[in-house]
Order: sequence, then C-alpha cells, then structure tokens
Amino acid sequence: MKLFYAPDLEETLTLSEEESLHCAKVLRLTSGDEVFAFDGKGTFFKLKILNPHPKHTEVEILEKNVALPKDYRIHVAIAPTKNIERFEWFLEKCTEIGIDEITPILCQFSERKIIKKERLEKILISAAKQSLKATVPILNELCSINDVVKNRKEEYSFIAHCYKQEKNDFLKICPKQKSILILIGPEGDFSPSEVENAISLGFVPVSLGESRLRTETAGIVACHIANLVQQLG
Repeated sequence: MKLFYAPDLEETLTLSEEESLHCAKVLRLTSGDEVFAFDGKGTFFKLKILNPHPKHTEVEILEKNVALPKDYRIHVAIAPTKNIERFEWFLEKCTEIGIDEITPILCQFSERKIIKKERLEKILISAAKQSLKATVPILNELCSINDVVKNRKEEYSFIAHCYKQEKNDFLKICPKQKSILILIGPEGDFSPSEVENAISLGFVPVSLGESRLRTETAGIVACHIANLVQQLG
C-alpha cells in the first residue's frame, strides 16, 4: 500500500512538498494512479493522482474513512534518554503499539535536557505510516515533571519507579476504557521527593515487572500493558 501523510488534505487537495517529492520522483507515480493517505487525526483517504509534481502533487479524494474512536486513552510522560536514539526507538515502537500522547519530562536526575521536537515528530509520522495508524500521537514540549503532575487531566495516573516500597502490579490495576497517564523516569530514576510528590497528588505507584528496565524499555512495556488490558475480555 502506498500511504502518504496529508494533515490538511481536505482543505488543499495537494500533498506536502516532502510527500509530493516522494510521490513524483521516488515512486514515479503518474496521473490516474490510486494511492492512500491519512491525516494523522483519524481519517484515511483513497486518492487519485491528478497532477504529480515534486513540490505540490494534486489529488482527488475517491473515498474517506474515519476510524472508530477508542474508548480509552494512553499518555506516557517520560524522561528523554541521554542517548537520543534510545528515546527515538521508544517513540517509534510505542506509536506502532498504540499511544495517544507523549510528554518528555525533565526530572532531578535527567541527563538529557534538550530535544529536537521537529525531528521526533517526523519519527512519529513515519511510525504511524508504517503501522497503518490513523492518528499520529501528540508530542508535547519538554517540561518539568512537576508541571505534568500538577496539570494532569487523565482519570487515572500512575508512576513507575524502582525504589523498594509498596507498589501495585500495573498489569493488575490498569483500568479499561479510561484515560491513563503513566510517568517513567530517567536513567537514574525519579528522586525520592519526586515520587513522594506524585503520590501525594494522587499518582499510584506501580511495578512493570520483576526486571529492572531501561527508561525506553519501561516506556514501551507500560504502553504495551495499557493496550493489552484494553484487549482482554
């Protein structure tokens, strides 16, 4: 399937310059060829190429299919890793698995304090395209963990950490058909005060299993568990 990303397709009836170049020069599509596109907001389109051009390919919409809305929402707030490639891998895999929102967070022990949001958004788009997702996850600006904890909007909030204190098994308590936020800390984990503050504001401490996981792995495991719970009978 030839699939293009076209967030403003219905308004413009053209592909972006990047997608037009891929269409006209890389794939060498011609007038009359039929392809597919998605707007990243939940809609797939069947298109006919009218005028292939490397900067502004014109198309006609043949069919429009809106994906059914989900009855749950997954938001992972996670500290970007020192090695940015590991964080990019997390973004790619969680998009493939299914995630709605990602917030990069700054913590006391964070080793990475700068991200290139534009590059990361391209990774999300590519992963959504590859996995045939109708939506591209929201990627928020890098912000402090305190801002996320204070301003959360989800119905259920969790914090995964490695300290030896009472924690719940996330697989057993993750709710179905709800909006979920889970916090994942940096390589050095959250500080004790960050954990205490989150818990005092209603976050439930959870374990993601018996193994000690890397930050990016923990984010993927949390995302997978949240999706898996929705699919269980």
